[in-house]
Amino acid sequence: MKDPRFAEHLAVYVDVVRAGSFSAASRRRAVTPSAVVRQIDALEQDLGVPLLVRSTRALSLTDAGRHLFERAQRLLDDLADTHAEVAAFDGAVSGTLRIACFPTFGKRYVIPVLASLSQQYPDLHVELDLTERLADPVAERLDLVVRMGELSDSTLIATKLAPHDRILVASPAYLEQHGVPETEAALRNHRLLDKLHGNDLLGWSAVLGAPTGEACAHVVFRSDDFEALNGAALAGMGVAFLPGWVAGPSVKTGDLVRLSLSGERWNEAATGIYLLRALQVPSAKVKVFALALREHIGTPPCWS
Repeated sequence: MKDPRFAEHLAVYVDVVRAGSFSAASRRRAVTPSAVVRQIDALEQDLGVPLLVRSTRALSLTDAGRHLFERAQRLLDDLADTHAEVAAFDGAVSGTLRIACFPTFGKRYVIPVLASLSQQYPDLHVELDLTERLADPVAERLDLVVRMGELSDSTLIATKLAPHDRILVASPAYLEQHGVPETEAALRNHRLLDKLHGNDLLGWSAVLGAPTGEACAHVVFRSDDFEALNGAALAGMGVAFLPGWVAGPSVKTGDLVRLSLSGERWNEAATGIYLLRALQVPSAKVKVFALALREHIGTPPCWS
């Protein structure tokens, strides 16, 4: 190792491979793409081998580059985890808190908590990834991930925030015009709202016995956004099957009516909303956020 900045260049290299391009890595590091390129050039010169095959379309790894990435990301991740765990003993709420969660959940419940914490802790910075994909706190170097439903066995540490109930809802105006369905069979003849993209993402099969497409149900509106589905139900477009944290507030105000068919047997299984983290010893910023979010949601949850 000739270059004293080897470790720094190595960290940049891992960011480039993970991000998939020089420009994406430069945005994450808040530097120019040319600065990132220079550091990768310096790393290749120091090692004496090419690491990346560069083209106008994409980057690909050489055999040496792939081997370096596999070794380097483990080493750098271990170093980052060690730094975070040791820094947790300091108790200072500072640095960058990285969180991933559903867009609607983040906007409704996470951002108000972050706004309050930012007033208390001006040295705390936040990166909030609003996504419906299954974010991985280990691979993506996230402090916390919000997941819902049943948890699979893993090495991640889970903190339960609230039960995860799903509810059938419709507006009073819709029910006045179309009637109140008394059974699941009757519900198949109603105008239904469903998720766009994917197979039975809302879990309609738990109510109808099959996904909406197979149950011969009359789906009049599909969207990939929970807020849009809740808004369609409020507008009287049909019956929605949504998580309680989405539709519950509208039920509390009377803008939506909860339809409790068959005693809501689909809520019998104990599922929940969880905060997941990878590190055994949580940092001060993770502790204060988790506590504040639990208090904000409340027991029972504020939407129930």
